[in-house]
Amino acid sequence: MTQADTIAAIATPPGTGGIGIVRASGPGAERIARALFRPRNPADAFRSHRLAHGDIVCPSTGRVLDEVLAAFMRAPHSFTGEDTLEIHCHGGPLILEEVLLAVLRAGARPAEPGEFTRRAFLNGRLDLAQAEAVQEMITARSQRGLDLALGHLRGDLSRRIEELRASILDILTLLEAEIDFQEEDGVDAAPRDALLDRLRDITARIGALTATYGEGRMIRDGARVVITGKANVGKSSLFNRLLGEDRAIVTPHAGTTRDFIEEGASIRGIPVRYVDTAGIREAQDPAEKEGIDRVWQQAASADMVLILLDGSSPLTSEDRDILEANRERDVVVAVNKSDLPAALETETLPEAIAGREILRVSAKTGEGVAALRDAVYAAIGRTCGDGRAGAVLTNLRHKVALERAFASLRTAERGLSGGLSPEFAAFDLREALSALGEVTGQAITEEVLDRIFSTFCIGK
Repeated sequence: MTQADTIAAIATPPGTGGIGIVRASGPGAERIARALFRPRNPADAFRSHRLAHGDIVCPSTGRVLDEVLAAFMRAPHSFTGEDTLEIHCHGGPLILEEVLLAVLRAGARPAEPGEFTRRAFLNGRLDLAQAEAVQEMITARSQRGLDLALGHLRGDLSRRIEELRASILDILTLLEAEIDFQEEDGVDAAPRDALLDRLRDITARIGALTATYGEGRMIRDGARVVITGKANVGKSSLFNRLLGEDRAIVTPHAGTTRDFIEEGASIRGIPVRYVDTAGIREAQDPAEKEGIDRVWQQAASADMVLILLDGSSPLTSEDRDILEANRERDVVVAVNKSDLPAALETETLPEAIAGREILRVSAKTGEGVAALRDAVYAAIGRTCGDGRAGAVLTNLRHKVALERAFASLRTAERGLSGGLSPEFAAFDLREALSALGEVTGQAITEEVLDRIFSTFCIGK
């Protein structure tokens, strides 16, 4: 792979559409444009950043392939920072394939996954965190996720990282001056207490930024809400009601659900994946036992647990086991079957859920389900936040890099407070700088770049 090549790919999703775009980037983009494009108005055809109307022709036969709009963008004022050609064709798969083949025959090579964005990074148009935000923009599943990705693309996270790096560099400069001139008369060591205070402040800021990963992951991927309860309590009916469709099988017989079923929805812009599970009871056969074992596993790994009780019958030992098992969780508790005569008094519920709001719902009629959605949203919000409080981590790679920077700074703190030579703290500070540099791409290996951009689509 070399930037001396001109690369090309279809930049729009597969399938039939009104418009499809073939993109080429590299030093041969203008030559390819002149070889293939026959403009209606030649005078304006190859002006930078102008759409021109004309035909794309086969380079060997001159046969017209499509009537198009073409845009040529001269370096460095393009997404990749290179000369770039975009051909806006009619959106049929066969048309796009023929136009792409013509571009390849004219001197381009097929682009690798993410190679356009990789070139934008290598040419300094984007740092690495911004380049990864391009993928986040494309894959965003909610408006809040899209807003967060756009903030990263505009540099919100990168600016925070650079502020942290600049603060660490200030301390490192003082330490290195002390190291270089410690034998000189009249050169005082940097005040340790002041340095430690500054270092602790930076460490706390990195820790706070790292702690936003749970919020960012939930905004990006959505919250997994596991619905649990004893058998025949109405979990599958509620699951269907929350989704607004008959996704799970519902029968009057206990034990209908043997395995978990997962389906996505959205609550006020937050993606949510509801998980319907098997009813908790004494298993009747090995298959049901396996399903019940999986309930506990799903609940343990869930972002939130929705416990469903049966309001038409007294509390059972299974109910108590479920409530007790989730005593330490931020759960939502709902009493189902409010359309039937009440036999469960919420005042008698065990201490495990004391002080928590109890909602009465009817999965059959829909009564109380809107309030239940509000309660789920509020519970998610206690973890998720509003997604607008500045930079928020959404990428595990960034979280791991920040954790390494945090650990290095803590080691530097211990060294300075313990009276060790400043060389040791300086080494740790350089390690922290390197870790932070991995986020924005200032310290990154080719192998990591390959891994990051391999997840992108070919045309991006």
